[in-house]
Amino acid sequence: MTYTVPLADIRFVLKALAGLDEVLAQPGFEDFSPDLVDAILDENARFVEGVVAPLNRPGDIHPPTWQDGAVTTSPAHVQAFLAYAAGGWQGLQHPVQWGGQGLPKVVAACANENINAASLAFSLCPLLTDGVIEALLTVGNEHLRQTYVPNLVSGKWTGTMNLTEPQAGSDLALVRTRAVPQQDGPYRGSYRLSGQKIFITYGEHDLAENIIHLVLARTPDAPAGVKGISLFVVPKFLVAEDGSLGPRNDVWCASLEHKLGIHASPTAVLLYGSGKGDVDGEGAVGYLVGEENRGLEYMFIMMNAARYAVGQQGIALSERAYQQALAYARERVQGRAIEGSAGPVTIAHHPDVQRMLLTMRALTEATRAVSYVAAAARDLASHHPDAQTRARNQAFYEFLVPVVKGFSTECAVEVASLGVQVHGGMGFIEETGAAQHYRDARILPIYEGTTAIQANDLIGRKLLRDGGATAQALLEAMGRTAAELDAEAAAAQQADQEADAAAIGLLRDNLRRAMHAQGEALMFMRAQAGGNLRAVFSGSVPFLMLTGVLHGGWQMARAVLACRKMMREGQGGDATFLQAKQATAFFYGAHILPRACALGAAVRAGEIVDIWAARANIT
Repeated sequence: MTYTVPLADIRFVLKALAGLDEVLAQPGFEDFSPDLVDAILDENARFVEGVVAPLNRPGDIHPPTWQDGAVTTSPAHVQAFLAYAAGGWQGLQHPVQWGGQGLPKVVAACANENINAASLAFSLCPLLTDGVIEALLTVGNEHLRQTYVPNLVSGKWTGTMNLTEPQAGSDLALVRTRAVPQQDGPYRGSYRLSGQKIFITYGEHDLAENIIHLVLARTPDAPAGVKGISLFVVPKFLVAEDGSLGPRNDVWCASLEHKLGIHASPTAVLLYGSGKGDVDGEGAVGYLVGEENRGLEYMFIMMNAARYAVGQQGIALSERAYQQALAYARERVQGRAIEGSAGPVTIAHHPDVQRMLLTMRALTEATRAVSYVAAAARDLASHHPDAQTRARNQAFYEFLVPVVKGFSTECAVEVASLGVQVHGGMGFIEETGAAQHYRDARILPIYEGTTAIQANDLIGRKLLRDGGATAQALLEAMGRTAAELDAEAAAAQQADQEADAAAIGLLRDNLRRAMHAQGEALMFMRAQAGGNLRAVFSGSVPFLMLTGVLHGGWQMARAVLACRKMMREGQGGDATFLQAKQATAFFYGAHILPRACALGAAVRAGEIVDIWAARANIT
């Protein structure tokens, strides 16, 4: 199954919803124009369709192999990664002074989504490298930046994130890896690390000259718990003062995990200080990032970047699964049309297949819009000259990151499952490829923080911290959109466009119902937060999903308004696209937005659920 970059929808969302023109007008983006962005998107599409997408199916069937600590990927993966680095794709969003392109995050988000859609397993390596770059630029000292960042930005080296240990999954307070400071000897000023890390994506491979690990560990006198965790850079090969590669560090790949999906991505068990390297003494040589005992704080910089990126993976995989299901439904002839037909028709004509395909498309396009709008907010938070505007957009972005991660990845599982269903029995057969999307999707709501962790972050760090002020401000903005839909529905009615008026009215009404559902959920959480946190967090995931459904509906409503304005003003270009875009938004309003009311009811039932969960004999 080939993959085609959805350029029409990407451009529409960028310009009509994410506000590309406003982003490009900010200080620091003067060298970028809409035409240049279009050219970048075109080139990105050619690259991912021609170079990366062909890796997806073969990589699933023939994963990397491990032997004596070395991991070998396919020659095609090696060549594709070299082409990725040579094309400058790793540096899209990173500063020009470090060898990057300095593009707005919202533009880089488009390119990254497409690489994810072409091959989710391939894209994981650049994703983690982006996180390492961001962490080092934010909290690394000048020596660490000069030593590692240029080669990471160029794609010559790659990066990883090392958190998890056998006894420490989401609870990082249990991390045991030790880091002993070196007061003298050849590695004076460094630390020697010993311990085991698991689930390390691209922890060992043959795509790049060096692998730069960011590792959480404890110094000997560190306090217990998360307050005693520090962050270290541990390179696979030590780097000499002149930038050349030195001896192999004492970091060893003990094995690769055998996973449900993303087979082409090597997931390593790494041993630090096992005596396998070429460095003298005990332990892997590492270098402190920032200050001791602030490692978790620093790692969150990388994790937030990775969480947004994983949300984009969900959108990308949804797009890939949708394209395959749509192609199959248009080709598979089975049964007559329900209203009668001369002969058998393709299954794309059947009402429930249409429901599944439109659900897939609506969730994909809604989550894409939310993610691009979030990225644009991040650009404004970083570059807008007005401090209040920066602060408002930063709060908006931080609010949306757990939604982008949690909601988009849960939607990916639903979309990929529907893709299997559209294929019928053939979807359960590996040869069609539909099952791969479902298997690949299943990790997305798990890694870089489960959906519950995203929901707890949304409530604990975002909502309760500001008393729901950001969420309330967003509800007010949604109210203004609903008012615009009022006027649009009236105009359609006056123009005798009855079908348009009815669809706009339904979208408006269900948007308002979803807003009301979130408003009630917010009141419940504020009321319970002071004395019954379990009642709040019993409904944390339903609240996150409610927020995702609502924000997706808001962006789809904005899309309808933008489409109709373009058509009135003769700026639409492709009328077929604009009509289909509205149809998708109307379906979202009819079938997806109503979920918000049920989710809101689940949130408000938190106190009852908590009481009876304690009596359910599950602990």
